[in-house]
Amino acid sequence: MVRIALDAMGGDFAPAVPVAGAMEALEELPESCEVVLVGRSEDIDTVLSERGGRPDRIQIVDAREIIDMGEKPLAAVRGKRKSSIRIGLELQKRGEAEAFISAGNTGAVMAASTLLLGLHPGVERAAIAALFPTIAKPVMVVDAGANIDCSPRELRGFAHIGTVYARDVLGREDPTVGLLNIGEEEEKGSQAVRAAFELLKGDPGINFAGNVEGRDIVLGNLDVVVCDGFVGNVVLKFYESVAQLFTDLLRREMDQAVLDSAAMGKVLRVLDYSTYGGAPLLGVRGVSVICHGRSPSRAIKNAIHVALRSVQSHLSQHIGVELAGGAV
Repeated sequence: MVRIALDAMGGDFAPAVPVAGAMEALEELPESCEVVLVGRSEDIDTVLSERGGRPDRIQIVDAREIIDMGEKPLAAVRGKRKSSIRIGLELQKRGEAEAFISAGNTGAVMAASTLLLGLHPGVERAAIAALFPTIAKPVMVVDAGANIDCSPRELRGFAHIGTVYARDVLGREDPTVGLLNIGEEEEKGSQAVRAAFELLKGDPGINFAGNVEGRDIVLGNLDVVVCDGFVGNVVLKFYESVAQLFTDLLRREMDQAVLDSAAMGKVLRVLDYSTYGGAPLLGVRGVSVICHGRSPSRAIKNAIHVALRSVQSHLSQHIGVELAGGAV
């Protein structure tokens, strides 16, 4: 039995959207999977009643406190010991759940995951892995916002944990890794990026493709792109806005019949971030998935699929093995 704890109070549309996402996911998931909704039980029960009652494979764990989006993450995690984020991760820590998902305060999820689950030996910092739609196959960018400044060793660590995720969860046999830079030449970039290039170039455990530029993400010729969280988050937010711009332009200029066609529907799904669910926080000793605060139920449903694949592929254990023995 795989039990996935879901923060029912996280996100702009909680608890309605997380509950709906859980119910939609259970329609597709095997009988061996359960969802544990963590939050104010009366609020969750109300939503379940409106949707016809609680399914057999949904449990509720009461959590009376909510960490708001504007709160300071670490202080909130330490101060609100009965928050849905903290209690959900404590379930995983005690072995009462195998994964945790939240669309709530990203900083709080990162802080609580690190504090309660801990990091694998050899991991200096956990990193957010975000999937980007491309013309070929989705490309994973690590880090997408967890760490503003990164050392060369940390960037190499992101390459290793990204490689494991691409192999285990995305099914890429020998993932290629690029280092995001302002040019392909070795001498380009900041001091940290140049030093990271040398580390990656000499690392036999990484299929290193060298420096790559932002346009290479769109082309989809890579599996993993490594950068610090400041750059990664800027790219992520820009990417999301361009996808929305493209979608809005299509809707403004195209006939409705064209927009309703199967081909156009496929294009729009590729550009929709909800298709990819949530972004895993890699490096923690467990499975922690972070969703967009505005996530619709479809994104929550797909995040549950991401969490399940991470558990079934033994992602966390494989990251531990990858980093064991001073690999980075």
